[in-house]
Amino acid sequence: MIALIQRVSEARVVVEGEITGEIGMGLLVLLGVERDDDVAKADKLAHRVAGYRVFGDEDGKMNLNVQQVGGSVLVVSQFTLAADTRKGMRASFAERNADPVLAEALYERFMAQIVEKQIPVASGQFAADMKVSLVNDGPVTFWLQV
Repeated sequence: MIALIQRVSEARVVVEGEITGEIGMGLLVLLGVERDDDVAKADKLAHRVAGYRVFGDEDGKMNLNVQQVGGSVLVVSQFTLAADTRKGMRASFAERNADPVLAEALYERFMAQIVEKQIPVASGQFAADMKVSLVNDGPVTFWLQV
């Protein structure tokens, strides 16, 4: 399971002209689900994302997590993160991507685990054509994988 996390001052997802998710300060999480992922991996990744220290403390050091700064999380399903890009000029999705039914279940589980930690969550729409806009704060971007 892969999470590309970006520290944002704001972010939004639009599907068919309507905003489906929007946050102010917090994390935009692009979430990729791989073939061998399961509930344990979803839980572990949610724990890491929620606790990952990417926000500055009083000394400007990245020592605070999203909950500590009162931020929110916007989660967007991103199947292309699991693509095989090792060769050729076109990504392959057949070998590494999870079945869509499993991927959606783990996407929902991931978000539920963030909510359980008392962190507000907004989301895109699974498997939709989405328009994602953000103001990356920093920029600060990390790739987390379990």
